[in-house]
Amino acid sequence: EPQESDITVLFCDVRGFSKKSEQSQQNLRELLDRVSDALGVMTCGIIKYDGVIADFQGDAALGFWGWPTPHEDDRLSACRAALHIQQEFQHARSDSRHTLAGFQVGIGIAHGRAIAGKIGTTEQIKVGAFGPTVNLGARLEGLTKSLSTAILIDEATANFARQALPPSEGRLRRIGRFRPAGMTTELMLTELLPPVELDPTVTDEAIKIYETAWDLFAVGEWRDAFDQLNQLPEHDRVKDYLMLYITQHNGKPPANWNGVIVMQSK
Repeated sequence: EPQESDITVLFCDVRGFSKKSEQSQQNLRELLDRVSDALGVMTCGIIKYDGVIADFQGDAALGFWGWPTPHEDDRLSACRAALHIQQEFQHARSDSRHTLAGFQVGIGIAHGRAIAGKIGTTEQIKVGAFGPTVNLGARLEGLTKSLSTAILIDEATANFARQALPPSEGRLRRIGRFRPAGMTTELMLTELLPPVELDPTVTDEAIKIYETAWDLFAVGEWRDAFDQLNQLPEHDRVKDYLMLYITQHNGKPPANWNGVIVMQSK
């Protein structure tokens, strides 16, 4: 029977799939094989860290933790799975002959109440999860595109990971407080990064610089925030959204500024 419980959801989507679809219209079988390989990497990552596969949606996979038995470290397991999946795609990109070359992934992780278990109709039943937490995981994945990140996690997951995730396994960077388009709630978004040994392109100093910039931005010191963001290297593109936002507002916060970016589009 489906049961309501706290679960952790991981939503993972392949980047570059639409472009590859257009380029591969004459060879759909090859494209399907490549997408199957991508879904296989996601599946292995989720299962490796004791997650449950809930669904495949085209080139995306949904996994979750907390059913049938919840564990205190489910959020940590989801973070480890996400980092594993990201690393596998990173390896593939370094080999032009690899079936996954040219593909990247976006991953969203959310934690909260949901109904999980065997869900369906009298004709067809599958193991799945249902509720706002599932939708939030999908929204976070979508926001990775806008914010130029690979993995975004919600506040509940970030709070746990800060205490439980060793720096040798992963790092966190606060991205900021946002209200996504179509939502009434505000979200503190956090980027999940590999350890510096696996991703030296984002240094610990860069994490500090961005977080300092966000803190300045949140209290209305936009010009100082912009100067901080300018210190980040060009390849660290997480700064782009904030710098563009400041520029579009001529470097000045609105009169009713409350430290939350209201996003106008998904």
